[in-house]
Amino acid sequence: MRAQEVAPKPGWVTVWDLPVRLFHWALVLCVTVDLIFEAGTRLHVVAGFSVLALICFRLIWGLVGPQYARFGGFIHGPRAVGEYLVRLKARKPPRYLGHNPLGGWMIFALLAVLAVTAATGALIETARFAHSHRLKELHETVASILYVLVPLHVLGVLISSIAHRENLVEAMITGRKRAPAEAPVD
Repeated sequence: MRAQEVAPKPGWVTVWDLPVRLFHWALVLCVTVDLIFEAGTRLHVVAGFSVLALICFRLIWGLVGPQYARFGGFIHGPRAVGEYLVRLKARKPPRYLGHNPLGGWMIFALLAVLAVTAATGALIETARFAHSHRLKELHETVASILYVLVPLHVLGVLISSIAHRENLVEAMITGRKRAPAEAPVD
């Protein structure tokens, strides 16, 4: 066991590794800064470029990282999402150790919107596109989608936490979740 790893408590399993957790909370910080500070301010620009770097890291880690970090482990097809929604509505959603099918799509949506927002913001900072009204409009329009996605993400975390009687915020801090009674769904 490496020095930075902490053995999980009995009955608990490590789901999210340290790089995923650091990525998540750094992204929360940077997006918060970008939403608070006006476009063009130094903090907004630095946070925006940081988001771009974080997204690049996450794309790589989603391909080569451990099981629960990999995109293939939590991107499910439309049928799985539909079935999950039906079971959620019936208040009997299956528990997943990693992201549930709906949560996986939310992560994909957030990453896509953040990537477009950060990339358009980076282009606006170049001499070639600094005065592009269209690019600035696109940047602002795509960024405004975050005002819908972020609350939906938080709501999903709350609903899942209540449905499964587990604190998903704590899990994203510690990396650990309660071990399944039976074999995990994913």
